This record gives sequence, structure tokens and C-alpha cells, in this order.
Amino acid sequence: MHDIIDAIDRWLARGEQVAIATVVRTMGSSPRQVGAKMAVSSGGAMIGSVSGGCIEGAVFEACQEAIATGQSRLLHFGVADETAWEVGLACGGAIDVLVEPLR
Repeated sequence: MHDIIDAIDRWLARGEQVAIATVVRTMGSSPRQVGAKMAVSSGGAMIGSVSGGCIEGAVFEACQEAIATGQSRLLHFGVADETAWEVGLACGGAIDVLVEPLR
């Protein structure tokens, strides 16, 4: 967590905007636990993880959108969803990730 906070401080000091993604719910087998975080800067930097890699690309894009629009969004990924297979969530569970711009 300290690494994430330090990175956010650096990004903000450079004048970049930031979005935070947080695992808020898991069902069944999931790669990360509730509370896992990932931060993304408007410059395209990323730190932390919400899934160990399998959905990070989709969450990164949602973070960029949150920075651009200022709107939070709840993402759901699960094996029953076509999106889950597209982004590689094949662990057999489901995960909800809250993406919000840092204000």
C-alpha cells in the first residue's frame, strides 16, 4: 500500500490526475481479495493489482475513462460473462471492482 501512496503522491506532484480501482466484492475463486487496489495516472502509469493480471487491461481502460469523465464506475467480471473470457478471468469466480477518480 505504501508503494501505491508514494506513486500517487509523485503523480499528483507532476500535475497528473489519478484514478483508483478497488476490489469491493469477490464470489467463488478470485485472484485478489476485497480491498486490493490499483492506481492509474493520466500519464498512463499503473501500480498495484486487482487481479494478478487477468483483468488489469480492462480496469486500466476504465480508470482512464474515469479520469477523463470524472465519473465512478462499478465493474463486474465473472466466468458467466463474455467479458470475463475476453479479459482472461478464467479462475472460476467473479469479482467487482470500483473505479473512481481521485478528487
